[in-house]
Amino acid sequence: MGFGLGSVLMRLGLRSPDEASVDAITLFVVLLTSCIVIGHLLEKSRWLTESITALAIGLCCGIVFLLTTEGKSSHVLVFSEDLFFIYLLPPIIFNAGFQVKKKQFFRNFMTIILFGAVGSLISFAIISLGSALLFKKLDIGFLEIGDYLALGAIFSATDSVCTLQVLNQEERPLLYSLVFGEGVVNDATSVVLFNAIQRFDLSHITSTITLQLFGNFLYLFFSSTVLGVAVGLLSAYIIKKLYIGRHSTDREVALMILMAYLSYMMAELFYLSGILTVFFCGIVMSHYTWHNVTESSRITTKHAFATLSFVSEIFIFLYVGMDAMDIEKWAVVSKSPGTSVGVSLILLALVLIGRAAFVFPLSFISNLTKKSQNDKIGFKQQVTIWWAGLMRGAVSVALAYNQFTRSGHTQLLGNAIMITSTITVVLFTTVVGGLLTKPLIKLLLPPPKHSGNIIFSELSSPKSFNIPLLANGQESDPDMGADVPHEDGLRLLWSTPSHTVHHYWRKFDNAVMRPVFGGRGFVPCVPGSPTEAIIQ
Repeated sequence: MGFGLGSVLMRLGLRSPDEASVDAITLFVVLLTSCIVIGHLLEKSRWLTESITALAIGLCCGIVFLLTTEGKSSHVLVFSEDLFFIYLLPPIIFNAGFQVKKKQFFRNFMTIILFGAVGSLISFAIISLGSALLFKKLDIGFLEIGDYLALGAIFSATDSVCTLQVLNQEERPLLYSLVFGEGVVNDATSVVLFNAIQRFDLSHITSTITLQLFGNFLYLFFSSTVLGVAVGLLSAYIIKKLYIGRHSTDREVALMILMAYLSYMMAELFYLSGILTVFFCGIVMSHYTWHNVTESSRITTKHAFATLSFVSEIFIFLYVGMDAMDIEKWAVVSKSPGTSVGVSLILLALVLIGRAAFVFPLSFISNLTKKSQNDKIGFKQQVTIWWAGLMRGAVSVALAYNQFTRSGHTQLLGNAIMITSTITVVLFTTVVGGLLTKPLIKLLLPPPKHSGNIIFSELSSPKSFNIPLLANGQESDPDMGADVPHEDGLRLLWSTPSHTVHHYWRKFDNAVMRPVFGGRGFVPCVPGSPTEAIIQ
């Protein structure tokens, strides 16, 4: 990892190498802190999210660095693929799985897989085919068939953070679950596709290679899922059997964090998809392991994972904003600015078309399988899902760097255009899409008039004060020991069939899984702990 500002200070003779590194890291930490503070000040308006704030600060700092270094550097840290894939990405994906609403996620599992996996494949095919046909008409240098396929995987990865920050999951649980679940499965599918593409020589595609590519994709997908579930169950079993919290909550927290990270590194060790492994490890750990630790450890781990994920996201977007001003790539692209703009517009159009090509048809297919009108996806909800998936984020940038750069440097015209176009699309969709998300959702899905009363009644109940800290972001459940309104339960019983996949899974979970791996209701209470006070 290099330090742009540090090298400048060394050339000026003001700092030794170690002191220059400290200066650069200190400056980057100050920028991260500024992003958090400014994001908090803008929280009430909800027009600007932390990601947009980080991008804006990164852009401004990139311009300042360009001026102070006389156009030689625009960022403090030189991009490192290991930094992103080994240190920054795992906390983000794990926290997504750890805090997912499992009941809603698995209730709509088939629809989520339909959008996240099948939809990503459709978008991948359209973007790859469209770029291969249209880019040949532009003078962008030499690109191989593997590069076009990689572009399909790169721009199939979505970033629905802006939409999720505006949607109210209590008012629209189905829509929130679909947007959230599809976003995570989509990212995992895109990375698995990208890894599968890089494993094959695609200079001469045959039917055999196509079948091998598809088979490798399925192998990576299912093997990574099984590994994540296995590591999650192992962590639950160890903590349940040893019950470390009797002696040290610090060891409990440390073991949970290390086991979560171990799942990702084991996937990388076995050449599987770390993103998929750590996501399902997060789901399993939130269902079993999290309930096996003491109450203080639950609160600590919940907020620790969320904090690590939050800081990692800000770090990534801050760097993307800085890197947008990188003089090296723009110097290469400046020789043909029209071509660069054309490539960016083509990629943006393909993203729009590829998204629409599967959201509306797959929504129609999904609705055919739903009996209840409440479970069907309305047209306005379909538009919201389409819009939520238009934003591109850190995964797209990291995959683009992986495919088109070597050690953070790009001097080939075609590679430079791909990198700058990716950054342009990410900046445009994140900023413009983020700014327009709130008014669009207000226009399409106005909040119910009675929502204020519902919120007031929820906040007035004792259960509402326990859920934020104790429920791990999950839905209220009878197993939690909290009071559940009988009227809502009866209405749910009448409107939802009792013998569903979820019903049979709960029976199997209670009879087989929880007695072995622990979980809610299967862990002894420590005398004098906060849990005992709440239960009493």
